[in-house]
Amino acid sequence: MSEMVKISINDKEFEAQKGSLLIDALLEENIHIPHFCYHQALGKDGNCRMCMVEIEGQKRPQIACDTPVKEGMIVRTKGEKIEKVRKDILELQLVNHPLDCPTCDQAGECKLQDYYMDSGFYVNRVNVQKNHALKRVDLGRNVMLDQERCVLCTRCVRFFKNVTKTNELGVHSRADHSVIGTFPGMELQSEYAMNVVDLCPVGALTSKDFRFKQRVWFMETFEAICKGCSKGCNIYVDHRKEKYEDDTIFRFRPKVNKAVNGHFICDEGRLSYKKENENRFLTMQCNQETETLNNAKASVIKTLKEEKNILIVVSPMLSCEELKAAQQLAVKTHASISGYAPYYFDESFKDELLRTHDKAPNRKAYETINISEDERQFNANLAQASLVIILENSYFEDKPTLLNGKKVIHLTSHNSAINSFANIAIGISSFLEKNGTYINCDGIQQEVISKINKDTRAVDLKEFLDTINSML
Repeated sequence: MSEMVKISINDKEFEAQKGSLLIDALLEENIHIPHFCYHQALGKDGNCRMCMVEIEGQKRPQIACDTPVKEGMIVRTKGEKIEKVRKDILELQLVNHPLDCPTCDQAGECKLQDYYMDSGFYVNRVNVQKNHALKRVDLGRNVMLDQERCVLCTRCVRFFKNVTKTNELGVHSRADHSVIGTFPGMELQSEYAMNVVDLCPVGALTSKDFRFKQRVWFMETFEAICKGCSKGCNIYVDHRKEKYEDDTIFRFRPKVNKAVNGHFICDEGRLSYKKENENRFLTMQCNQETETLNNAKASVIKTLKEEKNILIVVSPMLSCEELKAAQQLAVKTHASISGYAPYYFDESFKDELLRTHDKAPNRKAYETINISEDERQFNANLAQASLVIILENSYFEDKPTLLNGKKVIHLTSHNSAINSFANIAIGISSFLEKNGTYINCDGIQQEVISKINKDTRAVDLKEFLDTINSML
C-alpha cells in the first residue's frame, strides 16, 4: 500500500500519496488550480505553466503537474504573488488568441474563457499584430481544427501518441508560429479520434457532428452507459426539450470511470445517440390497426390465455429488471424463454482498448438471471411454439419465415419489419428513456436513471410486463 503523508494546502491539512503529483492531490480535494496541458489520462507535460503554486522553501513558484508530494510540504495556490504569476502567463496565452467567444462552439465549456473571466482581463495591454493561422481545418473522423484558437497544450498529440499509438497529429513550425496539424497527406484514422474534442481545453478541436447544433447552456445532462457493446462505457447524455418539440439527444460525452472505460469512449459509441432519436415506433397495433394501450393490453391478456405453447424471446439490450419481469411472465404462462441473439457478435469490432466483440450491453445478465441463449434449445422451443413474444430482439428481422403459422406479439422501441406481420405490436421506451441496471462484460453492475422527458406514446416495458403479470 502506498505511503500517505500530510501536506498543507492554503493553511489546511490534507493527506496525499507520497511521490504522487501535487496537481492530482489538488484536483482530488477539489482545490481549483488552472491548467491546460495536464490531464490525468495523459500525464504531465509541463508546457503551459498555468498550474504554478507557491511551495514554502522554494525560491520560485513551481508547476504542480511536475512536483511530487513530500511529507510536510506547505503549498499555497492563492495569494497576490502567485495569482499574478498565473495571470501573466495567461496574458501571454491570449496574445494571439482570436476574440471570437460569441461564435466559438466551445463557449460555455472553454477553460481559457473560464480563466480569463476569473482573472478579469478586460483591457488588452499588449498592442501587437496577432499571428494568424488556418481556420476550419477538416482533420477527418468528424474532427474540425481551428489553429488560431489552439493553446498548444499538446493533449491531442499525446493522445494519439500514447493512447491510440497512431501518431496522427504533431506540432508544426516553431516559436510563436507553432500549430497543431496532421502530417502531410494524412487524416485522422483512429476509431477513438473524437476523444480529442473532449481533451481540448479550448475551442481549437470541435466535433463536426455537434458543431453549431446547440449551445451547451441550453442543454440538460444525465449520466448513463453506452449501449454500443458489452463494455458499458460511462457517458454523459446531453439533451434538450424545446417548446412544442420532442426531447432530443444532441450528443454523448465520456464520463470518467476508471474501472470501466477510464476517460474515453469510441467514436461509434459516441455517435450512437442518433439511433435513439430516429426511426421510433410509438404506436399500439392489433392486426395492423392502431389501438389504445388498454385495448392492446386486453388483446395481449386474451392471447396469452388462449395459447398453450409460448416462447418468449428476450434481448441482451434489455435491463436486468426487464429480463426478470419477462422471466416472471414465462413462469406465469408456463412459457419457455430464450435470450438467443447471435447477431450482436462482431469480431471485427473488437480492439485492445475498449471495444468488445459483443455489441450488446447486458448479455452478462443472462448468467445472473438464468436465461439460456442455447441455439438448439431455442430452435426446439420455436418449432413447438404457437405464440412467440418478441421483446426488443431483432433475430427474426431478416428471417420472417421462421414465424409462419405462429401468432406474434412484438414489443419494440424502433420500427421493425416484424411489426408488419405481428398480430400485436407495441411501442416501448428506448434504451435511454428508461431506468435500469446493466452488467458489463467484466461483471460490473451499473445503473441508469433517465432524466429525459419520456414520450408519452411509448410504454415502459417493465411496467407493462408487471401489469400483465398482475392480471394473469
